[in-house]
Amino acid sequence: MSPSMIERARQTGRLMRSEGGKAIAARTFRRAADALAPAGYGTLPVARSDLLRAAEIAAAGWKLPEPAPLAEGEPMTVAWVFVPPAAGSGGHTTMFRMLSALEAAGHTCVIYLHDQHGWALEQHERTIRRWWPQVKAQVRDLASGIEDCHAIFATAWLTAYPVLASPAKGSRFYLVQDFEPLFYAAGSETLMAEATYRFGFHGVTAGRWLAERLRSEYGMPADHFDFGSDSDRYALDRGPGAEHARTGVCYYCRPETPRRAYELAMVALDLFATRHPDVDIHLFGQPAGRLPFRAIDHGLLTPDELNALYNRCIAGLTLSATNVSLVPHEMLAAGCIPVVNDAEQNRIVLDNPHVAYAPATPFELANALSALVERPAADRAATAVQAAASVQGASWEAAGRQVESIVRRVVTAAQAKTLTV
Repeated sequence: MSPSMIERARQTGRLMRSEGGKAIAARTFRRAADALAPAGYGTLPVARSDLLRAAEIAAAGWKLPEPAPLAEGEPMTVAWVFVPPAAGSGGHTTMFRMLSALEAAGHTCVIYLHDQHGWALEQHERTIRRWWPQVKAQVRDLASGIEDCHAIFATAWLTAYPVLASPAKGSRFYLVQDFEPLFYAAGSETLMAEATYRFGFHGVTAGRWLAERLRSEYGMPADHFDFGSDSDRYALDRGPGAEHARTGVCYYCRPETPRRAYELAMVALDLFATRHPDVDIHLFGQPAGRLPFRAIDHGLLTPDELNALYNRCIAGLTLSATNVSLVPHEMLAAGCIPVVNDAEQNRIVLDNPHVAYAPATPFELANALSALVERPAADRAATAVQAAASVQGASWEAAGRQVESIVRRVVTAAQAKTLTV
């Protein structure tokens, strides 16, 4: 029996009191979106034509196209299939660093944008040129097809389907920066993301944890590159009085990214603020909206602005339920001690003694922040210097050389295999 109008009105009143008008509006929009979703496929971000082609390839024993011919010592042409980037996107920053490393080594890169929202290609190219000016690659629309090349990179699970479906010559690679099946509640998207790890692509992963998992659980050939430290952007301020400038804590705020555990962080920061009302709390990333504690919400910051903020903070809270983000490395380079949820993937990828790990509970994360700000000023200053020194040996240039070597090795092996068949 359907609820009556009076019962609906009472429900709305209770939700208004407990959640507020914005939450009610969000519920309404979600229901409307579900009602308007296309029949059969729901909101799955994979084209029917790509799924049909994937079915043909699977039925044929997963035979993938061979690479375009490559003479010994000849530069490669490498295609990258991206979801269009938002300004300052950390995941795209890593992709563009690897792409730029290949360009610096003399190879030609071409970007194919997989846009499912109808924006003009010129808009996306403006974003790329503004935020990643070092990138020289031509930007094209994936809808026009991929040209033959030596290597083709999928860069997210929903780009893996069109890369699989493309008839273009080129060894297939998969830049895996996180374990994407965990981005969703158990269901269709989880299973379809997981399936891409069995497409026969060669994985190139951000950090060792992902490569080990893909090899052991999916039999996927995979190599990893180590996270670097952008010392040109993030560095310890050694100017006069810099050791006394650290008075606050900061938080990498991503309300729209569930794996960054925003709700958990908010409760931890609320507990911390109750204990330390005199310590400034700085938020950066996405705007947080109304908060139950006093905080300075900076929103999206440029790298130079971020570096200045890190140098003002004793510690920074950065959480990840999956692969770790770039933020802890940036913080360390600037002498800001990252407080990170204790998890296998975070310890494997960070591998740094100056990270403060804490169990993923609000009170233990708050305890870790409190312990760092309560230390004597001299100890905090010394730790900042040590933390910055600990990441000086890591560079994105070295990571780029790792990726270039992987791509060259896999493409060369594919060429040799083609010649012997």
